[in-house]
Amino acid sequence: MALDMGELETGRGLNQELGLVKAGDTRWGSHYKSFGNFISSFDSIVDVLDTLVENASTLEERASASGFLRSCQTFETIFLLHLMTDVLGITNDLNVSLQKKEQDIANAMILVKVEAFCIKHDISLPNFDDPYANSGRSRRKVIICTTLHHYRVDVFYKIIDWQLQELNDRFNEVTSDLLNGVSCLNPIDLFSSFDIRKIMRMAELYPDDFDGSNMRALENQLVNYIIDVRDIDERFSNLGGLGELSRKLVETKKHLTYSLVFLLVKFALLLPVATATVERAFLAMKIIKNDLRNRMDDEFLDGCIVPYVEKKVFKDVSNECIMKTFQEMKCRRVQL
Repeated sequence: MALDMGELETGRGLNQELGLVKAGDTRWGSHYKSFGNFISSFDSIVDVLDTLVENASTLEERASASGFLRSCQTFETIFLLHLMTDVLGITNDLNVSLQKKEQDIANAMILVKVEAFCIKHDISLPNFDDPYANSGRSRRKVIICTTLHHYRVDVFYKIIDWQLQELNDRFNEVTSDLLNGVSCLNPIDLFSSFDIRKIMRMAELYPDDFDGSNMRALENQLVNYIIDVRDIDERFSNLGGLGELSRKLVETKKHLTYSLVFLLVKFALLLPVATATVERAFLAMKIIKNDLRNRMDDEFLDGCIVPYVEKKVFKDVSNECIMKTFQEMKCRRVQL
């Protein structure tokens, strides 16, 4: 339907990211994509809901579709769609590059886009000086305020508070110290971000690997290391990242001289991999341990998650090998 209306273009792989995912299945950036997809496919969504209202097989389905149709054709829904797209667009950039600082969220262009969208789809625009009418609250408990006050305080401020809380949960003090330490180890631009104090703070987060004596040795190594790689050895002058730094340290045998610094470089390289692995494991747990299998014990859950997450590895393991291993674990009455 969206193709017939000219909202989408045809082509291999062009429309694979245009679905609307459930809130429980989302990851870091998927809400942002869903809001954008909702806006770009708005006409198609309205047409589908219209069809559901007309062709519903039960009264419950018709009432549900009718309620969704009314809700998505209100100014408040359209305002929230565009506001959340702009707000999550900032954190989407943050997800890609944690260096973006200058953003103007309270830009009048949000309202301009909302008004243009409402006019295009024949949705009535409120007068922001009129009293706000909340249809979901008892009239005896109604709080009189203007429409502008409602969207500014009850909508905009609340969304910003939620988003700040989410960012604070994701980027707490420990996470910030780790990210600062990783950035200080980066060799780009002749180690311009190098900061011994921040790197030492990163090392403190690994107490099993850096005890008191190792911390003192690390500080001495860092002083000699930065002079060596930045001012003396030209082989380290044009490195493009931590991966290249790690390889160059091994090639020049400096990973033996600066063993504690090299250990931190390895930790920095492992962080993105570990984060992605944990995220994949949690997503797999949602799929494997669902309502029908909610009594699964931890050992059995681990055994199911590992093959699911590491599909590429286990694809090369034959069924015969699995059955043989299973059979040899203990004596069994029946042979597979």
